[in-house]
Formats: sequence, structure tokens, C-alpha cells
Amino acid sequence: MDLKEVLRLHALWLNDEESGKRADLREADLEGADLREADLEGADLREADLEGADLREADLEGADLREADLEGADLREADLEGADLREADLEGADLREADLEGADLREADLEGADLRE
Repeated sequence: MDLKEVLRLHALWLNDEESGKRADLREADLEGADLREADLEGADLREADLEGADLREADLEGADLREADLEGADLREADLEGADLREADLEGADLREADLEGADLREADLEGADLRE
């Protein structure tokens, strides 16, 4: 999987261009990935391994992150508005200043997560 290509096609999809394709990163191994400021609005990240990933200022609005492993991930200032985080592992994640409006956090593990601001 070429992550840059997936993100490029996703950007086209967001702009309603024919050649675009919604990012399907289900079960992807993105442990420790640098996804700062990535536009993953509406992406499918179910069960993805994002442990320790840098998602600062990433746009994850409406993303499907059900059962994703976000343990220790940096989500400072990330847009998680309306994101589905049911059963996600957010243990030790940094969520300072993240927009969680309308996010579904049912059964998510938030032990040790930083939710300040």
C-alpha cells in the first residue's frame, strides 16, 4: 500500500472528482506513521493500527475509527467531529484541543488519555 497515493486519491474523492477514491485503510498497519495535517475526512480506518501515530491537526471529521488502535497517538488539535471511535483504544493518547463534537466514544478505552482543553 502506497500511503501517499491513498491520500492523493482520497483528496480527489473529497473534491468529487471521478478519479478519486475514498481512503480505505481498514486494518492498515500505520503504527508510528507521520500523518500530521493529513486530510482523512470520512476515511475508513476501522481496526487500523495507529499506535503512536502523529495525527496532529489531522482532519478526521466523520472518519470511521471503530476498534482502531490509537494507543499513545498524538491527536492534538485534530478534527474528530462526528468520528466513530466506538471501541477504539485511545489509551495514553494526546487529545488536547481536539474537536470531539459529535464523536461516538462508546466503549472506547480512554485510560490515561489527555483530554485537556
